[in-house]
Amino acid sequence: MRYFFIVQGEGRGHLTQALALADILRRNGHEVCEILLGRSKNREIPEFFLKKIGSRVKCFDTLSFKLKKNRKHIHMLKTILYNSQPLRIRKYLASMEKIHRRIVKTKPDAVVNFYEILGGLTNIRYREHIPFIHIGHQFLLNHPDYPFGKSDEQGYLFLRLHAIFNKIGATKTLALSFYPMKDYVPERIAVVPPLIRKEVRELEVRNEEYLLVYILNQGYEDEIRQWHTLHPETKLVCFWDKKNAPDKLEVDKTLTFFTIDDEKFLHFMAGCKGYISTAGFESICEAFYLSKPVMVVPSHVEQEVNAADAASTGKAVAHSRFDLDKLMERLQHPIQEEDTFRKWIESGEEIFMRHLTTFV
Repeated sequence: MRYFFIVQGEGRGHLTQALALADILRRNGHEVCEILLGRSKNREIPEFFLKKIGSRVKCFDTLSFKLKKNRKHIHMLKTILYNSQPLRIRKYLASMEKIHRRIVKTKPDAVVNFYEILGGLTNIRYREHIPFIHIGHQFLLNHPDYPFGKSDEQGYLFLRLHAIFNKIGATKTLALSFYPMKDYVPERIAVVPPLIRKEVRELEVRNEEYLLVYILNQGYEDEIRQWHTLHPETKLVCFWDKKNAPDKLEVDKTLTFFTIDDEKFLHFMAGCKGYISTAGFESICEAFYLSKPVMVVPSHVEQEVNAADAASTGKAVAHSRFDLDKLMERLQHPIQEEDTFRKWIESGEEIFMRHLTTFV
């Protein structure tokens, strides 16, 4: 079968999911004929994705998030106002037309959409007459047994509405989860394991004397530096996406910032004694798979859900700021757990192939 991918390019997670699924499909004799990547002004497309995806990649304009002045948290009102400007709407309509045109030209057997809202809206607008499969952790918000994100606060309501718009018209929705749950048949939601790439599975795990930090929004730099000033004896290896920053910024012997580099990031992930991030789903899963203690610091509503979910597994601690004392306490009292997460991951290939080759 031939598959067409639509991928949200905001952040690293959806890109690595697409890489992992493309590898599964090809290993089972299928083809990924084209990738359409949603690109906003906020993020650059990582070079590792273009090198490793192995299919033709085309880009389109998609929605952008606007940050607050602290460069940490998403400003919901500014985000809505920015994306609802007439010029932006015309760009998004043109993007939907482009998605439709590429689907018609490539004639795939199925479309796989990695939580790109314009992909879902294209399916509604043009009524594509082929199977449309949506993938994302966020679809658990529509599962009645999922306990997180159910608040009536405005941010959570907006997040659930966003997830609903993403999956309208879906043939099937695959909800990525840290743990197994029953499928929710009335909404065509199937609960599936996270997508972990072979590069992560093949890493040789080490336990060296440093903490790995991933900060997507550069506003957290001050918090990292403040903690480092109080604890200069603890080595920190940090990754960020700060524009115009050098590839490597060595502040001193125990604090270094790297720009996003996938191979380098995985190397340091394999060797760290603990991992701290802003609660992106995919990197948390990678750390869990490598049995690394995790601390999560959510920067917006979606990540608050991820953080609560990750903490519920007992494998992570959540905090409101980059106060690494919380993780240091956890490292002093390690918890021995049965490794059910790896077993869940290893069941993934059979589960995904069953869902991607049957559309009922």
